[in-house]
Amino acid sequence: MSTAPQDSPNTFSGVGAQAHSIAPASAPAAPRPAARKSNSLALWVRDLLVSAAASVLIITFLYQPVRVEGTSMLPRLEDRDRLFINKFAYHIEAIERSDIVVFHYPRDPEKSYIKRVIALPGDRVRIDRGQVWLNGKRLREPYVPPQYRDTRSMPEMVVPPDCYFMMGDHRSISSDSREFGPVERSLIYGKAVFVYWPAKDAGVLR
Repeated sequence: MSTAPQDSPNTFSGVGAQAHSIAPASAPAAPRPAARKSNSLALWVRDLLVSAAASVLIITFLYQPVRVEGTSMLPRLEDRDRLFINKFAYHIEAIERSDIVVFHYPRDPEKSYIKRVIALPGDRVRIDRGQVWLNGKRLREPYVPPQYRDTRSMPEMVVPPDCYFMMGDHRSISSDSREFGPVERSLIYGKAVFVYWPAKDAGVLR
């Protein structure tokens, strides 16, 4: 850090050494109460506008609050739960198995579904009386309690390129890729990350 040069306390000139005295500067006048209130109001308005702008940017480009409708993701997500989805996540990271994602329903893009990713592009997936087999191995699914399983079967299929096989955790009532097929990557627009309401269910989604 650089500093500007300053005069020493005493300077000398002429034949004799004379100390130059410096009169103390007068203190600035105290601001009027009205001016203080005006400045405080201006700062408050500025902070409010900055916060509002930041919130809009975050919601528009990063996080978006959504409400769950239905019970196909029980037991983790209940009907009318409120959660945040990250709309930016999949621009910088890959979609992974077991991610909970939000996507446009393939048969009606005006609707949105929330499901769990079970299989990735190129995976071989089949279902035998409710048990999912992935690439020849039985898939462990701790997020599906026994009471939410079903006995449906599906012949083996290979997930097409740029598509993902989705299923709800409540297998006996979920409408998912077993019915409408794998979901194209272009339809997936968010990763569900955090439940914020009701408070008893608040927490990170896994």
